[in-house]
Amino acid sequence: MIKKLALTISVLSVIIITLMPGCQSDSATAESSKKSIVVTYSILGSVVKELVGDNANVTVLMPNGADLHGWEPSARDIETVNKADLVVQNGLELEIGLLKTVATAVERGVNVFTASDYITVLTVGEEEFEQEEEEHHSSHNPEAEAGGEHDGDHHHEAGTSDPHLWTDPLAMKRVSAALTNTLKTDLGIDVGLRSENMLIRFNNVNQEIEEMVSEIPAVDRKLVTGHKSMGYFAHRYGFKQIGAIIPSITSQAAVSAADLAALKELIEDNQVKAIFTEIGTSPAVAKSIGQETGVRVIELATHTLPADGSYFTFIRNLTRVIVNGLK
Repeated sequence: MIKKLALTISVLSVIIITLMPGCQSDSATAESSKKSIVVTYSILGSVVKELVGDNANVTVLMPNGADLHGWEPSARDIETVNKADLVVQNGLELEIGLLKTVATAVERGVNVFTASDYITVLTVGEEEFEQEEEEHHSSHNPEAEAGGEHDGDHHHEAGTSDPHLWTDPLAMKRVSAALTNTLKTDLGIDVGLRSENMLIRFNNVNQEIEEMVSEIPAVDRKLVTGHKSMGYFAHRYGFKQIGAIIPSITSQAAVSAADLAALKELIEDNQVKAIFTEIGTSPAVAKSIGQETGVRVIELATHTLPADGSYFTFIRNLTRVIVNGLK
């Protein structure tokens, strides 16, 4: 009896071991048969991953926390882009280091989805800001997308398109809806139910942010940042961008002593309550400006996902830091 039992167990073991490689092979085959989606940076990648789920393999090129304005692709990154079924990028030259790579991929027949094609792009310029500010005070429309920004250094980039669209959840809602259509038409992937859920979450987080921001009087809704990264947030929630340590929409731009002197004057004249430093900003310069103006310097994660990798946590955290800093 014992011998028969041992023999049975032995036979079953052989069968299981024989079948296991087949199971693993089937799983690997199913995974490799999925469409490949490559997203340029982590915050946009978070939205894409949540929208797509297990329907495709999603790869994010830039490491979370990397300075998007100065990142360059490796040979492996270029190969990944060329083999993709779909590349999802921000556009507006945010991914300046990927311009040639994406252009080559397009020539090879790779589909490219550009997020900024599906929103109303904000531009840097005094006239745009003054028009937006007037419209905001007369009848604020939370669904409006057009506008601009103004600060003491607007002459550097007047009319330049602002790529930092992810600081506005309703802009990201439009991107998500557009990507839903692209996934279906170009890749044959239907994410209808996931998309509906995402749109609801974008609306909900927008309402949460409006409630948080309501704690700050309009007169105190003034932003000084590391570079001009908060235009969309400012426009959406009634803030004014007073200035930036690097007077540019890219953290890679140069900053002069004259720029810093002008910024200090703006901070004092506008009674700014906090300076929000961010990735790509010199901590020493930010600290110096804070000491000379008597204003707190607070780190703001404008380009980095939190530990849970969620866009919704990111935008809540971003708002919370701003609101607490301006109280």
